[in-house]
Amino acid sequence: MTTDEIAGLIRAELPDAQVEVVDQVGDSNHFQAVVVTPTFQGKRLIERHQMVYRSLQGAMADRIHALSIRAYTPEEWVEAR
Repeated sequence: MTTDEIAGLIRAELPDAQVEVVDQVGDSNHFQAVVVTPTFQGKRLIERHQMVYRSLQGAMADRIHALSIRAYTPEEWVEAR
């Protein structure tokens, strides 16, 4: 999968999200996704990750070997930067 395909799947599930996906080692198998959305407000980290994984529609089973997720609300993102 490409970074654009992954970002597109995430945005389809979380349309108000800002999404940046990076191929961490250049092998189209190990990615990092930064997802910033107000939808994460009040959600625990595990719930946020589950939302992102659900958006990938099974791609984790056979097309993505590893995905690191950084999930923030807009307020948290401002503080993290």
